[in-house]
Amino acid sequence: MEPYKHIQSAHCENGVATGLLQHHGLEFMTEPLMFGLGSGIFYIHIPFLMVNGGPAISYRSMPGWIFSRASKLLGIKVNRKKFNSEKEAFEYLNKQIQLGNPVGCQVGVYNLPYFPTEYRFHFNAHNIVVYGKENGNYLVSDPVMETVTTLTEEDMRKVRFAKGPLEPKGHVYYPENVKQVSKEQIQKAISKAIKRTSFDMLNIPGPIAGVDGIHYTANQIRKWRSKLGPRKAALYVGQIVRMQEEIGTGGGGFRFLYAAFLEQAHGYIPNDELLRLSDEFTKAGDMWRASAINMGRIFKGRLNEQKDFEESADRLDEIAEVERQAFKDLRKLKLL
Repeated sequence: MEPYKHIQSAHCENGVATGLLQHHGLEFMTEPLMFGLGSGIFYIHIPFLMVNGGPAISYRSMPGWIFSRASKLLGIKVNRKKFNSEKEAFEYLNKQIQLGNPVGCQVGVYNLPYFPTEYRFHFNAHNIVVYGKENGNYLVSDPVMETVTTLTEEDMRKVRFAKGPLEPKGHVYYPENVKQVSKEQIQKAISKAIKRTSFDMLNIPGPIAGVDGIHYTANQIRKWRSKLGPRKAALYVGQIVRMQEEIGTGGGGFRFLYAAFLEQAHGYIPNDELLRLSDEFTKAGDMWRASAINMGRIFKGRLNEQKDFEESADRLDEIAEVERQAFKDLRKLKLL
């Protein structure tokens, strides 16, 4: 098998999954296609969970689901292992390396020495590829970095067994017995993935998930200033921006990525509605980015009146309705 080829990507799980499948011969795979087939685009505001002192908000599906869902649609098995024993975890990793089998590893960001200090949050759902070992150091392809890097055994121990929410527990994963995928399989996978994503964004019960979840966040923003006080409310708003733009849950960037998926889907299923709806998700991404800029001003104290919180909430309500209509239109498409 060819040496592992490093792929730089917008998001770690997409990049690892794309790189591993390309390594196993599926050269058609791209980051947008992986993200779309894995129904990665999502939204949830979890009111009973706090992250770094602020509300827990995610713009994507659960870590690990993107690769698992996309692989299942394409008839590919993903082998996953977690460990309670560090010794067993490293024996397993070293065995895969000896077999010449690159593997994805879930790791904590905080102790990654090649990450800039300002990006080292306590976030345990980052993904890297480990593809070899030289002079006692592990060879690492981190998709969000420009080039490959290395980790010492001690660094690897720290990141693979980081503590806190979403503990990796030495989690490794890789595809097995990968076979070539036909154009017809890809078409069917695209159609099923779009239906699933539309359901997730429109039909999950309760007020905190999908487009309803975006409205839920907007309603919370309207209450925060009087309920929490101006400073804490501003910190909560800043947390939304942080979850959107820095911690890796995607925000506007994931809307652009989904737009790219629909554009690439058009290459397999030439329905021009896919291109129109790709433009709608680009519009949504632009709106998320503009919203983040406005919320950033609140966080920095440049805006701090109730009307400023109201304006931020109104922006989210507008985004929710753009996405609601786009997903309704996607759900109606007869793609096959």
